[in-house]
Amino acid sequence: MYESKGDKLFTAVITAALLVLAVIALVPLLSVLATSFSSKRVVDLNLVTLWPKEFTFASWGYIVDRLDLWKSFFLTFGSTLIGTVLALLMTALLAYPLSKPEFRWGSVLMIGVVIAMIFKAPIIPYFLTVRGIGLYNNPLVLIVPHILNPFNLIIMRTFFKQFPKELEEAAFLEGSGYFRMLFQFVLPLSKAVLATLALFYGVVLWNQFQHPLLFIQNPDLFPLQMKIRQFITDENALVPGIASSVNLMYNERTLRAATVIFAITPIIIVYPFLQKYFVKGAMIGSVKG
Repeated sequence: MYESKGDKLFTAVITAALLVLAVIALVPLLSVLATSFSSKRVVDLNLVTLWPKEFTFASWGYIVDRLDLWKSFFLTFGSTLIGTVLALLMTALLAYPLSKPEFRWGSVLMIGVVIAMIFKAPIIPYFLTVRGIGLYNNPLVLIVPHILNPFNLIIMRTFFKQFPKELEEAAFLEGSGYFRMLFQFVLPLSKAVLATLALFYGVVLWNQFQHPLLFIQNPDLFPLQMKIRQFITDENALVPGIASSVNLMYNERTLRAATVIFAITPIIIVYPFLQKYFVKGAMIGSVKG
């Protein structure tokens, strides 16, 4: 494909700008990572920048031995996994009929979806409603309010509208119903949009903080983000009496840095496997309204 000088210049400028933004985004991450692998002496002296000094696994050894942290990790992991599967299922079950012109109430329901996307529920009635259905201090509050997102529903509906009609007609002639058509033919051919929405839902569920802050007061039910907040705001929750332990190779700063890296590592590991579907799914789902 021929590229003019203007196109090449545009590509070079965009590439340079993205590289600068990538470096800006990586600097704080590298600084936290370096702190987590450094000794408390160099951290207290502010000698750590982007590379560990007096390299040690002491902070990580302490963090991985914390059972309460692993409990919060598996609670968050389980709610993210189950919540993402349920969210994709619910989104597909609603998006597929909404993509069919023969569905009489589709346009009315889509108006409701758009209104729900634009106007968020007031916080006090929302809190009272969620508490009223028994989700206060209940781990299900990490899943139930997130199993359907209007924006993701619109993306999947748009993707389904572009599904080949000839394939559907052939399946119907073979005796398939709508449910068999959805689960046996449509969803297996929708990996791009499913991977994209799985990433959207997964990141929201993994990083959620507001819902646990509002609805979970029992420390035994804290998800990972709440546990990290507890470590940052309460020194005794992280390691009691650390100030008097002069022989330790870690302190509050190195432990907090290790905890932060511990929390974001799963998302960083998963993202490259979904990236190849991400752009394709988002673009296909946004071509038509």
